[in-house]
Amino acid sequence: MIRILIADDHNMVRQGLKQILELERDFTVVAQAANGAEAVKLAREYKPDIVLMDINMPGTNGLQAIKEMKEENSPSRIIVLTIHQDREYLFKTLQMGAEGYVLKDAEPEVLVEAIRSVYGGQSYIQSNMTKELVREFNRVTLHEKDKSDDNDLTAREVEVLELIAEGMINKEIAKKLYISEKTVKNHVSNIFKKLNVSDRTQAAIYAFKHNIKTE
Repeated sequence: MIRILIADDHNMVRQGLKQILELERDFTVVAQAANGAEAVKLAREYKPDIVLMDINMPGTNGLQAIKEMKEENSPSRIIVLTIHQDREYLFKTLQMGAEGYVLKDAEPEVLVEAIRSVYGGQSYIQSNMTKELVREFNRVTLHEKDKSDDNDLTAREVEVLELIAEGMINKEIAKKLYISEKTVKNHVSNIFKKLNVSDRTQAAIYAFKHNIKTE
């Protein structure tokens, strides 16, 4: 089971998220917090796998809570769940150590995908925030490959990589390309291996840096 703590100052939001998440058989909400201080306390007590952290909460806000949890080396992975589309918040929370960033108006399947990705050790940035991340971290040096190595990608893998860079999840890519979700997962795995990256965000950055496009 993936054990989740929800931190949000609105009770209706917490209850709604709990109902949505627990439709997944392997998700369970173990605790709920109404502010950052309570989130830190409950994270210590329950040691959840995932903390869904709102930013704007009374008293100790989400940013302070993230800082405290990371300073304590909390084993919990943090996904920021917020209304803020400002890149300032995105960069700040990532720099503080948050593993994911999802907007509250996202579809439920996006949040589910984020939780599974972050639980699996990857980072997850919602699609429409990806380009902001790319612009900020364009200076970051990834494992560079010769340009000729891009030819190792098949035509279909290039198509999938383009859609990853647009922020699409596997289900959306499958629908777009008229292939099964399992086939998409295989393509994504092959892309990661060929580009020597470990998650979707790094793959998207690679695609932008090298201007990889279908012919």
